[in-house]
Amino acid sequence: MNAMLRILAWVLALALVALPVVAVVQGWIGAERWPLRTLRVIGDLAWVEDAALREAVLPHAQRGFFAVDLTAAQAAVSTLPWVEQAEVRKRWPDVLEVRVSEHRPFARWGDDRLLSEQGRLFPAAGTTPPDGLPWFDGPEARVPDVVALYNESRALFTAVGDDVERIAVDSRGSWSMRLASGTEVVIGGQQARPRIERFARLLPRLLHERAERLQRADLRYTNGFALTWGEATTAGSDGSAAVATTRQPLAASTRVSRATAPLHALAQLLRPGPAFSRSMFSPFISGSTA
Repeated sequence: MNAMLRILAWVLALALVALPVVAVVQGWIGAERWPLRTLRVIGDLAWVEDAALREAVLPHAQRGFFAVDLTAAQAAVSTLPWVEQAEVRKRWPDVLEVRVSEHRPFARWGDDRLLSEQGRLFPAAGTTPPDGLPWFDGPEARVPDVVALYNESRALFTAVGDDVERIAVDSRGSWSMRLASGTEVVIGGQQARPRIERFARLLPRLLHERAERLQRADLRYTNGFALTWGEATTAGSDGSAAVATTRQPLAASTRVSRATAPLHALAQLLRPGPAFSRSMFSPFISGSTA
């Protein structure tokens, strides 16, 4: 009997010691005594707003230093637009530290996603992408191929005074692009690079020979292109405006035969992201020190 009483006394004593600790860790008590007062944001942030970060972590931080759920807070930050990676830690006595790396937009991808400079696709919802981004589309597995062909094509067309505005590959591997001048270019699925190189090399001569705007170029021919030209706007018999077009096959004088360069690693094709460089301190939870 005495042994049982001693065991019960020990259990009661342990419970009296453990319960306050559990209560503090669970946030039942102590949030006012050990509050988190400062949010420290580390990262070179251009798109993620400080207010959005504070709003994401505040519900978890209100439980105090010992009870804050770091996993839940990190998950909340990770769901914010533009956030590529997030890490949340606490620093004694009252600091919640959030380290964030952002997606840096490189291009639009389809209608609802963006491609980052690190080659990752992420949702466009909730973002306001900068103007002037190129537009890409295709199966997700073709991201490296799309970026590679875009970079190579852009170098070719900027050299002749144009640029690549859109580039896409469909599920069958057929390529198409649109130039900044408005020309739609149908490339096809075979020998895309030699076809683009030949067309870019002859483009200045084609434009010099015609005053009309080149509307469409079909490169799916062995030794030439099929070109569609837009003529000057003319008035129709009923007074309405009409635009006439002419389609002209063109035989290329030479065939491109040099080997194209192999695909590079995506990390070499895309610009590297910046390292963390900003440390922001801001008031987090108001109130006087206990």
